[in-house]
Amino acid sequence: MKLLIADDSKAMRLVINHMLRQAGFKGHEIVEAADGTQAYDAIHKEDPELIISDWNMPGMTGIEVLQKIRSEGIDTTFGFVTTEVSHDMRTLAEGSGAAFLIGKPFTPDDFERALDKYLG
Repeated sequence: MKLLIADDSKAMRLVINHMLRQAGFKGHEIVEAADGTQAYDAIHKEDPELIISDWNMPGMTGIEVLQKIRSEGIDTTFGFVTTEVSHDMRTLAEGSGAAFLIGKPFTPDDFERALDKYLG
């Protein structure tokens, strides 16, 4: 399965990749994007089956990317890994079509719970 990890922090993209492996999700092809615009472009170019995105990124925010692809009829599984996790953000994410929202700091167990039905 091809996964897109979108985060403006290279270190966080590496941490997410590591957490995926620790959660038992190995052998997937990983594509990375360093901002929202790159993520949007990668979705169209790479056609990932799962998108893991930060919420706050330059270019386009993660929620803007999600809303834009949903408006285009793209229903790829999309979730967030973000520092800020408020009730309003959760409601907006779910209402926009996000499958999950994982708050930082996180553990491999958080990834396993959120992604098992998509990657398990």
